[in-house]
Amino acid sequence: MAAAQRRMFLVAVVVTLPCLIGCFQPLFSYDRNSITHRVITQRAILRKTAEVCRDMAAAEGRDFKLTIDDSLSADKVQRACSCTCSSTSLISSVLFQTSIANVFFSNAKVDVVYALSEEHHFDDETFKGGRDVITAGVSAVKASVRLENFVAARWSLGRACHTLQDFYSHSNWVELGKTTPYSNLIRPDQPLENLAGPSTPTCRNCTDGNCADNLLPDLVQQQEQQGQQGQQGLLTSGYFNIFSSEKPEGKCSHGGSFDKTSKKDPVGGISKDDVGSSHGSLHHKAADLATNATVELLEDIRLAVGDKNFLRLMGLSQSTVLCFVIDTTGSMSEDIAEAKRVSFEIIDSKRGTQDEPSAYILVPFNDPGFGPLIMTTDADVFKAAINKLTASGGGDIPELCLSGLLLALTAAPPSSEIFVFTDAPAKDAFLKGTITALIESTKSVVTFMLTDVLDSRRRRRSSQGVASRAVSQSDAQLYRDLARASGGQAIETTKSDLALATTVIKDSSASAVVSVFQVVRNPGRPDDFTFTVDGSLRNITVYITGTSSLTFNLTSSTGVSQSSSQSTGPLASLTTVGNLRRLSLNNDNQTGSWKISVNSNNPYSVKVTGQSSLNFIFNLVEAYEGAHGDFSLKEGRPLSGGNASLLVSVTGSDTVNLTGVSLFDSSGPTEVNGSLEALGSGNYLVTFTGVPSGDFVVRLRGEDSSSTSRSTPSAFQRQANTQIKTSAVSVTVQANNTNTEPGSTISVPFTVTTTTNGVVNDSATGAFTVRANNDRSYGSTSPSTVTIAAGSGGKANGTVTLTIPASAASGTDVTLTIEAENAATTDINYAVIRVSVAAKVTDVSSPVCQVVSSSTSCPSSSSSLCASSRWEFMANLTDGVNGTGIESVTLRQGNGTLNTSTVAEAGSANVTVATYSASCCSQTVELSVVDKVGNVGTCVGQARAATTAAPVTTAAVAAVITASSTGGSSLSMAHCLWISVGLSLLWR
Repeated sequence: MAAAQRRMFLVAVVVTLPCLIGCFQPLFSYDRNSITHRVITQRAILRKTAEVCRDMAAAEGRDFKLTIDDSLSADKVQRACSCTCSSTSLISSVLFQTSIANVFFSNAKVDVVYALSEEHHFDDETFKGGRDVITAGVSAVKASVRLENFVAARWSLGRACHTLQDFYSHSNWVELGKTTPYSNLIRPDQPLENLAGPSTPTCRNCTDGNCADNLLPDLVQQQEQQGQQGQQGLLTSGYFNIFSSEKPEGKCSHGGSFDKTSKKDPVGGISKDDVGSSHGSLHHKAADLATNATVELLEDIRLAVGDKNFLRLMGLSQSTVLCFVIDTTGSMSEDIAEAKRVSFEIIDSKRGTQDEPSAYILVPFNDPGFGPLIMTTDADVFKAAINKLTASGGGDIPELCLSGLLLALTAAPPSSEIFVFTDAPAKDAFLKGTITALIESTKSVVTFMLTDVLDSRRRRRSSQGVASRAVSQSDAQLYRDLARASGGQAIETTKSDLALATTVIKDSSASAVVSVFQVVRNPGRPDDFTFTVDGSLRNITVYITGTSSLTFNLTSSTGVSQSSSQSTGPLASLTTVGNLRRLSLNNDNQTGSWKISVNSNNPYSVKVTGQSSLNFIFNLVEAYEGAHGDFSLKEGRPLSGGNASLLVSVTGSDTVNLTGVSLFDSSGPTEVNGSLEALGSGNYLVTFTGVPSGDFVVRLRGEDSSSTSRSTPSAFQRQANTQIKTSAVSVTVQANNTNTEPGSTISVPFTVTTTTNGVVNDSATGAFTVRANNDRSYGSTSPSTVTIAAGSGGKANGTVTLTIPASAASGTDVTLTIEAENAATTDINYAVIRVSVAAKVTDVSSPVCQVVSSSTSCPSSSSSLCASSRWEFMANLTDGVNGTGIESVTLRQGNGTLNTSTVAEAGSANVTVATYSASCCSQTVELSVVDKVGNVGTCVGQARAATTAAPVTTAAVAAVITASSTGGSSLSMAHCLWISVGLSLLWR
């Protein structure tokens, strides 16, 4: 068949039969005894994150009270790592759990995107190819972290972890008796040893389906014949093919019902994917080794990027980002001044506390420009950037608001809250579909601060004076629609009252903010709404937006009421500004069911928030059939009339019992209840049958019997911010590679179908408008329309190309959104593809350490004389003539003083000289040395008998640059290092 047809056929096979290649189950284990990629990845992340927090606490002299083992939970690690909290403090692990989910969903996606790639799974003895996949992925992670593109780094990390983990279930490493990970898989400068040759037989037939003894026992003898001593056994992996039974003579197969090679002699397989696999008795040993190997990989990344950036990569943050998108045209001077005021107030009041924003993002826009995006963890840098904003220009009335918002949505971490300041309509309203897709994909909340919309006047000073122009209600409706889709608000006020409205920004910057209830009525109608207050909630706030004629009545669980005419009443304090009413409930309010009665025939919204550790995250997943039937992350909208599945994870409590999860249409009476399947550790698979057309939000109800609740058990409810909109249009992409290099062009084939009750309508026809946008404004081509023709099986195909400029920095990420809208413009769906850009790394060697000199010996560290004695060591560190150069030196162990200097030597690589001095009470030092592409070397020295090395010559010295570090801080420099090692120095 033609290449294109075969590609589409392979895609169809992959989509309908995931994990055909065999692997640890991606997400869920239905035998309840097998370990999945999700569990392996989560365990490793929790262990390594806890270890980093423990080491940082020790360096700062703080206690760290947490047992690090496989029983860790995200909540336990989050609380232990939050150094200022008590057992009753409000701690949110939502960001942490969301980041972990990003990694394991990317891990699971390998079994869909790369299902038939042997190197991604270490099949067919492709050990070098598999290692290349891992090391390229790790290099991409390090490059992305360097640019603070943590979301892209997590997706690259998940893919690399999958291949690494599959090594232990697909090779015979476990059968060779190995009890530690194969470290050379993440060290490309080290050889892969003891590999079975291409003609070396490795297996014999299984007997009556029993494959426990099918590996040839003479593999060890063959190793000895080849002169390879010191290790036991030759390394092999199983062959796998779903199309052909051909394999080299005498070679092992992977095994399983879909592996045709396992039907040819030698029959059977050696996989350890689950307890029912050919070598299933070794499944748990393989899973344990895969976990330890993932921990080892994470440690390599940690050493390369530093502890703080590692924790940011893991999403370990108690607070969200502070993100502003600001119109800077001529009439916005008052708005800019208020944005400065409220951001400075938040920064100054929270600096040094656990509520301090984890990062700051600023995106200015006007017309004809937008950006640049400024993202920093330094509050003073953000202050300086926002201080520079001035209101000027603008030309015509509309501005590029959505272009600025697009930058913020793709740069901010998932589940961020973004505030947009403007008083003009959007000139780029055509981006509405892209913005909506990104909102649904990132689950970020967008709130618009709209000034002077109430009187529909736009005041702009031009060179001719002051011009005024009406802003139509349809212009404002665009912002309302986007706010609703995200769970945010469109707050409309005057410029003079903006300072009162920005209270919502300060509310959102508090820790552990949760959504209890939210509803939108458009068109409006009088209605009663109930919500549950549980004992864990604090600082409950109610927001109501609507016209000035709107009235309401709030009733507590004990029957006490307060009307909208009471600014201060028995239940709450009320503030009204523009279209917003903000009620701050009194602290002594009772738990139970509350009611809000709203009287209005115009559109309005009601939102109830509070602070609580108890929250949840959700992700749409889709089921696949096959031998390893499982789920994968679903991009795009669920299909109208079809089934939908969610992976729901409850955070903040280990004593929660969910009683219901539903899809609630906040604009109508529809509520679809899901069936719950508990997966353990607060995770639930929720399935909905026959989801109708509509705009839904996820609503969760349950009981919490934790001791921190005011009553036991305490009924609670939570609601997701982001809408889930169904669609009868399906958009699927076949991106064979989401990693690329600067200067390359990638092609993304896509397919558009129409569906009926969630099933492709193969007799349908019709045309669809296609829009493809990327957040970097890179060159791209795509069809403007695709047409489903008669006899096409109800499908229309197209291709989007994306060209990465050669100037793109390694570590850049690109978000590509492909939308398809029906001819009637009544239905739209999308796919979001994230592309990681990383330059090919040619420097794969770690820095080299050479001892230079050492000091006299020390008395015993337990001796009373140790405090009065000191020891020193010195060494040279180089990255080789062809290396990228040493970038950072970190004191990993030791409480002495580290001094470094760079020496440029003629005709050879620069040398960094490190001199370390410490008390004899601390007789060990460990240094981590990282080059510019993230290769890591570790230098260890220990005080013992004195030795002397030849002195360093300085005749060829061209320049000397000196820096120093005391304790455990990192030295960022492109230098080399000499280390004066007190008595022994080991390079490992």
